[in-house]
Order: sequence, then structure tokens, then C-alpha cells
Amino acid sequence: MTGAGSVGRWLVYKRVHVAIVRLAIIPPLKAVKHFGFIAEHTVSSSRKGQRKLAFLLWEATESGLPAYCAMHDTALPLCGYHTKQESIAILGAESLLVRSLLNRDQFYDPRGSAERAGISSASWPLFGLPWPSGLKLAARMASRVQVAGERVLEVGCGLALASLVAHRRGADVTASDCHPLAAGFLKANLRLNNLPAMKYRHGQWGTALRPVGRNGDLRLRTVGGHFNLIIGSDVLYERDDGAELPQFLHRHATEEAEVWIVDPDRANRSAFSRQMRDRGFVSREERLDTVITAESPAYKGRLLVYTRQ
Repeated sequence: MTGAGSVGRWLVYKRVHVAIVRLAIIPPLKAVKHFGFIAEHTVSSSRKGQRKLAFLLWEATESGLPAYCAMHDTALPLCGYHTKQESIAILGAESLLVRSLLNRDQFYDPRGSAERAGISSASWPLFGLPWPSGLKLAARMASRVQVAGERVLEVGCGLALASLVAHRRGADVTASDCHPLAAGFLKANLRLNNLPAMKYRHGQWGTALRPVGRNGDLRLRTVGGHFNLIIGSDVLYERDDGAELPQFLHRHATEEAEVWIVDPDRANRSAFSRQMRDRGFVSREERLDTVITAESPAYKGRLLVYTRQ
């Protein structure tokens, strides 16, 4: 932002009909108008103005929108986290163009939305990174035979690669996560891949935690109803002594449903399977190990499939 004692005012611009927010310092008004931007707010460079600017940035980024400050022809991210855009190869499917966090060092929770949802600073960036187990699940959804009329739910979706693959194939998919930015990243990646809108719901299986959205809004649309296929990848990384995830799956699975969990050999796998058996599920598993190649890293893990007895 401007240095101490500097003079000037900030303008906040939004491109018409495009969900991108940019910030610019006067005078490039004619330039931004030429590229289809309109001035939405004027913010002074005083301390009060900087607080307002910070709030506008927070509003944009809580919605999952990229925010930038253009000053002296230099674009600097001011949203508190950095992102990247890359093409991700999916075995058996067309590659996906994906917006993700730059790395695991990112963190931005100015209003405490993630903290209230039980997400620590260490786990905050995990939703926004492409994980090997997520790629394995996406490949499975690419090769799976489509069943007319079935409903699919992805839990702990993160970047929702498996949901995006299934959605592109025409499946009725609902992606879900408890991270406050997951929905915004999903919308961005749907746009990047020229895909129509997809259903997203707040999905949090911890009974002690309440869904918290922007401005602490508790009226989020949460997962409801029953699904024929429930999928997830690398969701067993934390102990679940209260069996909250198995209970969530039990509540939302139809009588004929399958539950697919791709797991990179987490230590909590055995306890999770016992908890699923206690709720009437039987299980089978398939190793998904692959060796390192020029196109992909090595992977060790398994697909866990649960059905009701």
C-alpha cells in the first residue's frame, strides 16, 4: 500500500460481468475503463481508508475471488495468500485447468471463519492443494460406468478434482467441504474449464462444530438427503474417536450405496473400518500402488469400498 505520509486515494474496480476484483491507485482510470472495469468504491489512503480497503479485500477473497493491487505498473497480491493456475493430468480423462494455492505456506483468515470451523493455521491450506489421493480418486471417477439417476457426494472435496471429472461426464454431483474458501475455488475452476454450475454444500461431520460462513453466517446450505455413491480422498488423516465421519456417511448413504475412500495408508484406516462395520457396512479394498514415471510420482495407498450388509 502507500507509504507513510503519502497522498492519494484508492479506487476499487470490478470488471463488468466478470467475477474478478482488482484494486488500482489513481490515475489509471482511463486504462481500467478501457479494459471493461468500473469504479466501485473510493478509498482514501488514511488509516481509516486502509481499514476499509482491507475489508473490501477480505470480502473478495472470502468469496474465492482473486484480488490484486495495481500500483506503478506492478501487480501485487494483497489477499493474504498466493495462488497458481496449472493443467493437471487425470488418468483416463481430459486434463483439468486448476486454480490452487501456491504452496502449503499460505494462510488467510482475517475474520476467523476457518478458526470457528475448527481449521487451524497449519491445516488451512490443505484444501487448496492437489493431493495424490485426490488424483487417484479423480481417475477412478473417469473410468467408472455412469449410472442413470444416481446422486454422488464428495466429502472433504478440497479442490474437488473427482467431482469436476464426474460433473464433466454428466453425473449428478454435489461437492462438499468445511473450508470457507472451497466453494469459491470450485466456482473458479468450473469457469476455467468451461463447465456449468455444480452443486456445493457445506459438509462438516464434526457435531461439536457449527458451519460458519462469511461474516460468521450460520445459515449455510449444508449437505442433506441421501446419495448412491459417496466419495472422498485422504480424509482419514485425523483421529475420529467419536466416529463422526462414519456417522455422517451412515446418515447420507442410501441402502444400496457405495462409499469410496482413497487412502494413502493412514494409521487411522483400521479404526475407521471398525466404525463403519459397527454401522452395518462391509468393506473390501484394492491396492492403488504405482511406481514413479516421467509423468507421475510414485504412490502407495488403497481404495476402500464400503457397502451395507
